[in-house]
Amino acid sequence: MHDIKAIRDNPQAFDAGLARRGLKPMSAALLAIDEKRREAILASEQAQARRNAASKEIGDAKKAKDEARAAKLMAEVAELKTTMPELEAAAKAADEELTRELSAIPNIPFDEVPDGVDEHGNVQRHVYGNKRNYSFAPKLHDDLGTALGYMDFEAAAKLSGARFVVLKKGLARLERAIGQFMLDLHTTEHGYTEINPPLLVRNEVMFGTGQLPKFEDDQFWAIKGELLAAPDHERLKTERLGLIPTAEVSLTNLARESILDEKQLPMRLTALTPCFRAEAGAAGRDTRGMIRQHQFTKVELVSITTPEMSKNELERMLSCAEQVLQKLDLHYRVMTLCAGDMGFSSQKTYDIEVWMPGQGDGGMFREISSCSVCGDFQARRMDARSRGPDGKPRFVHTLNGSGTAVGRALIAVMETYQQEDGSIAVPDVLQPYMGGLNVIARD
Repeated sequence: MHDIKAIRDNPQAFDAGLARRGLKPMSAALLAIDEKRREAILASEQAQARRNAASKEIGDAKKAKDEARAAKLMAEVAELKTTMPELEAAAKAADEELTRELSAIPNIPFDEVPDGVDEHGNVQRHVYGNKRNYSFAPKLHDDLGTALGYMDFEAAAKLSGARFVVLKKGLARLERAIGQFMLDLHTTEHGYTEINPPLLVRNEVMFGTGQLPKFEDDQFWAIKGELLAAPDHERLKTERLGLIPTAEVSLTNLARESILDEKQLPMRLTALTPCFRAEAGAAGRDTRGMIRQHQFTKVELVSITTPEMSKNELERMLSCAEQVLQKLDLHYRVMTLCAGDMGFSSQKTYDIEVWMPGQGDGGMFREISSCSVCGDFQARRMDARSRGPDGKPRFVHTLNGSGTAVGRALIAVMETYQQEDGSIAVPDVLQPYMGGLNVIARD
């Protein structure tokens, strides 16, 4: 969330940042709400101060036996008791209005982020490896999986509907192997601390990382109901929890409502979890195969650090995610996202796109990781701060990245390591997790 003081100090820069996101100027409207809020708070504080002063003056008047003055002051205090709740309510309403408006506005991109309105404005940063040559036409992952008998979309549809999959035997084990390999790499070589977080979280936790309020329809919600007795009827009291769309939500919020010692930073966390996305805004996109599922597995990377170190931490996080694909010997490219294609909370984002030879005509790059620095945008929403050597608390900076998406890594491995007979060769680094199995073939 944005700092209204920063907007007040430089509204032109704020509007210029929004324009790069393709949004209209908002500073004037926000500052008008802020002025109303400040006036309401001042009026409430002045009324409270006057009530305190008048109460003291009543005592002084009674000591002086000035009954007329005491009566007049008592009448004033009585009137203030009546008006103060209204003033406090007005101040609270103005504060909530400002928070509501600010919470729906995306982060401002760094100056170095390229301009652009969508993925066509993204800029290639570098490429790793080369496309493989095949003596046969590479197949799509779902054709491979179905032919093996280990990838079943029809069974999943009977259980849960579209955009779910049942993996079996060798492919189920391969997906598990990929996730475990990633988790071991990040914890043993990259210094991340493994966390096993809740998959269901409260509204305020979703708000903290930016899923609420704007992306409410893109989430899955679990509703807990309880029948409550009433004088003449029964009613249902409900409480909802959100299924995490990414472990970023749980991991980043571990710092919420805290003041960390900066000696603890950077705090680097990782988790291997199922993720759940309704993706209401993605209808009709990537409906074939496992590219875009409502439920998928992902290894998440989160860093909580100081403002001075956050840009360097982004480069480090990108390197950690890249090493996953390098060890799997997968061809990929890194893209710097343009301002119009970045996520809601991001100031700068790198996407890693892995080459999938079975996609499209002659193969296609597909996103497998997204690494972002958010500055203090999420920290303000979560009230996550740190205390440095001067003893003064300040907001931390947060970063998140996929390290990487396990389902898409499975697809990339299947398509890259497919053999002419339809079997899948297991990459060397995954074989210890597969009990030494080096080929997945149909029974």
